Amino acid sequence: MATITHEEAHAHTHGPELQHQFETPEQQKEAATLGMWAFLVTEIMLFGGIFMAYIVYRWAFPEAWEESAALLNTPLATVNTVVLLVSSLTVALAVNAAEEGNKQRLLTMLVLTMLLGVTFLVIKGYEYSEKFAHCAGAKDPISWITGTNLHESHECLVPGRGFLFPAEHGTTGATHGTSAGHGAATGLMQSGHQLFFFLYFCATGLHAIHMLIGLGVMGTITAMALRDRFSPTYFTPVEIGGLYWHLIDIIWVFLFPLFYLV
Repeated sequence: MATITHEEAHAHTHGPELQHQFETPEQQKEAATLGMWAFLVTEIMLFGGIFMAYIVYRWAFPEAWEESAALLNTPLATVNTVVLLVSSLTVALAVNAAEEGNKQRLLTMLVLTMLLGVTFLVIKGYEYSEKFAHCAGAKDPISWITGTNLHESHECLVPGRGFLFPAEHGTTGATHGTSAGHGAATGLMQSGHQLFFFLYFCATGLHAIHMLIGLGVMGTITAMALRDRFSPTYFTPVEIGGLYWHLIDIIWVFLFPLFYLV
């Protein structure tokens, strides 16, 4: 007579999704949810350091902050905000579909969420490329790629040795922020402008990395859904994956006004 192992009996009693270290599905779900919330708290602490630096330097360089924010592409960022808010809706609908056991709707919402995430990254990538194109003396990213319509560089908003804030927004236009008779004041303003864009690239770049991770999470959940791993009694990965995606959206809701609507 074949001997049934403890793990096999456990899976037969509670279903294959219940791991052997848990007694009940409820216990497993509570542990997974608690673990995700603990992880999300560490993520908030990570971005909290950037937000604290923002507060300090915003207070130290109020004029430079306002002048720098005026050079960001607010219309594109507004579109991206709408994209992320809609993706939060599709994630919530995906969780609802999993709870109801509707596989087709679950897959549809997951794919839509990933498409919206990719759209966000494409728009953000274009926005970044604008800054690098200007540093290369190009009017826009297309001109930078094709090598046409090049002109003498009048700004470079990428932090580094070549940082150059345009004169019409409060500096003399000197590459390193110094000019005859006004070196100290201009250097201070140049530092404020460069600090703004340093924090901008750090915060939005870190957010973009989290978006890439979120796409990986959604892709994994989609693959699990295709293999019929979820049911009305087990859809924990969809729920906790949705929590991570909502964190990405919430962080952007703070980043958008802080950098673009100063």
